[in-house]
Amino acid sequence: MSVQKVALITASSAGLGAQIARAFAPDFRVVINYASNASKAQDLLNELSSIPSTHASPTTPRFHILQADVSSKPSVETLVSETIKTMGRLDVVVSNAGWTRMTNFLNIEEGVNDEDWDKCFIMNVKTHLWLAYAAKDALSATEGTFISTASVAGVKPSGSSLPYAVTKAAQIHLVKGLAVILAPKIRVNCVSPGLMLTEWGMRFPESKREAATNNTKLKRLATVEDVADQVRTLALSRSVTGQNLSIDGGSSL
Repeated sequence: MSVQKVALITASSAGLGAQIARAFAPDFRVVINYASNASKAQDLLNELSSIPSTHASPTTPRFHILQADVSSKPSVETLVSETIKTMGRLDVVVSNAGWTRMTNFLNIEEGVNDEDWDKCFIMNVKTHLWLAYAAKDALSATEGTFISTASVAGVKPSGSSLPYAVTKAAQIHLVKGLAVILAPKIRVNCVSPGLMLTEWGMRFPESKREAATNNTKLKRLATVEDVADQVRTLALSRSVTGQNLSIDGGSSL
């Protein structure tokens, strides 16, 4: 009988992370991570529990919630150890956390805020490194996969801020480096969505959302469903590593 695999998804109580959890729910056991909104995480757990399992003999618990501040290295380490303690194994890590501050990208005065640079570097680069390092032994044991969510802003200069774009580019290069270092046991990839109309994306003014849509070759923005489906595909593929997949309607072309 096949063993039911376990996926840990950070920043997964809402938005893209929650949709990734939904994509994994039918045949994976899923750990939902949240920073502060416990009620949202519980609502998602209740929703996931209503999704039938496709596994012949589902293992319990199918879903579990863990609070962790992923801007803290010790907190990240505890998140991984508690996941393994509760679920018994770890096959997929989706490192979905990130941070930005809305600015005018073209205004250099708004692009030199030291606090923004420091927080972006922690949340868009270091947390992914910490998580990969903490999970490497467990993922090696299962020949698992590590997937991070970057941004099209890391592929071409754009987005909510200069610190965000630069650190997202660093995140993509980190993934490529980790793919080399952690091979052959662990596959490491990332996805780079364009603007998505999540709660966060809706904070952009309508004019910017329209411009982003018009800038795509397909004349439509990626959805959280589009991105979550590609994360699941990467998790299931055993022959892809060191890749960054832009999911942005062709705006990065």
